[in-house]
Amino acid sequence: MNAIFSDLAPETVAQLFHRASFQTFERGDYIFRRGDPGTCLFGVVEGSVRMCASSPDGKSVVLNLISAGQTFGEIAVLDGLDRTTDAIANSDCEIWGIARRDLIPLVRTEPALAAKFIDLLCARLRWTSEHLEEVILHGLEARLAHIVVKFAEPNLRMGGSLVVNMTQQSVSEMVGISRERANKIISAWAERGWVLVKNRTLVLLDAQALRNIATRS
Repeated sequence: MNAIFSDLAPETVAQLFHRASFQTFERGDYIFRRGDPGTCLFGVVEGSVRMCASSPDGKSVVLNLISAGQTFGEIAVLDGLDRTTDAIANSDCEIWGIARRDLIPLVRTEPALAAKFIDLLCARLRWTSEHLEEVILHGLEARLAHIVVKFAEPNLRMGGSLVVNMTQQSVSEMVGISRERANKIISAWAERGWVLVKNRTLVLLDAQALRNIATRS
């Protein structure tokens, strides 16, 4: 069960998910686009989803990466307005969706659920503030290290390795630098034995080295 529903009675959660829809998406599929109506709250069952903003000339930036067990699309569902970003399958994934018409009555009658959404939105705002600080105040390598460590830490593998399930293109878009520049930095890390690039993933062999880089300005 998703953590946002953890304080609800089991029968309430069961009724809610009885009405939920489940869909599978292939890597690169759009789950929704900026400007679409916010009719559903979504959650990731398996795989990952990247939240992106794009400009008319085709430039794109990755704003966040949503992993299994996390939700996305909360803002438009809660305020009833249009989507503010694109949601794109970062890998093959399974997604659940709960309609706004089923969710909002629960938010209004279940204080614990409303509090969970407040906590979630606060966490999103903190992440946005930290990301903005990284872009403005820190150097390119520190920004890249911060993003890599952040998205690797939920994916601890046996043997102490951490894995980022993002392509180098997605990582560079999140940091706001060219793919070529990101590749150059990551290649230097690989030469030092800190990371290993393998099958569209980045394996952190020395996470502490990257944490040290991330904390310097």
